[in-house]
Amino acid sequence: MLQVSGLRVSYGDVPVVRGLSFAARENDWLMIVGPNGAGKSTILRAIAQGVPYMGEVRVCGQDLRRMKDAARARTVGVLTQSHSISFGFSVQELVELGRYAYSRGRLDQEDRRIIDEALARTDMLARRRQSLFTLSGGELQRSFLAQVFAQDPQVLLLDEPMNHLDLTYQRQLFALIADWAKQPGRAVVSVMHDLSIAMRYGTAALLLHEGQIVAQGIPGEAFSRESLQAVYGIDVYAWMRDLSSVWEDKGKGQTR
Repeated sequence: MLQVSGLRVSYGDVPVVRGLSFAARENDWLMIVGPNGAGKSTILRAIAQGVPYMGEVRVCGQDLRRMKDAARARTVGVLTQSHSISFGFSVQELVELGRYAYSRGRLDQEDRRIIDEALARTDMLARRRQSLFTLSGGELQRSFLAQVFAQDPQVLLLDEPMNHLDLTYQRQLFALIADWAKQPGRAVVSVMHDLSIAMRYGTAALLLHEGQIVAQGIPGEAFSRESLQAVYGIDVYAWMRDLSSVWEDKGKGQTR
């Protein structure tokens, strides 16, 4: 589905991504993990054609740099960490924009069905007429997710998708995306900080440090104790067990 070869990105004279090559197959959910400054979000911006880069990015064999905007919008969808709102669109109007690459603003019955389905899947149907200015951070994030679902791309790029979501909607969001990724001709690439979520939902993983791949493969292999220690400088396994023990101790106390 996605093939990235020799990807290099620099901001001025500072190299941020240093010649990365990786792939995501059909139905993969590729988790990109690493500390702050590792180049994770820059990789997504390069795939989405948001920053200049050297190397090659292909989806289903097509070079994204050579594709027209409408074709690219039908191929790659992006959900970012934060959203800048400058117009008082309603939730409905925002989600309708996800169909623009197909309809050019003239929505037909199939477009409207897809829009309604996207709103329902993200639990935003009841707020479809609300202005984006009136939404909470979590509602706004779900509205933009509905827009991406309506866009119906082949590859979905997610940059910290849990941003602003409470626990209930985090669980719902990841279940929705996991289901979306299982459909034919789709793949997901996510930037994640939460290693537990990456282990739980990822089918493949990249572990980055200073713009380079330290380990890759299935999450259980990429997130080895030794690799995580090299990247984060701490015993991540011990830290995760320590965090888990807090809940185990609380649970034992409640059953006494």
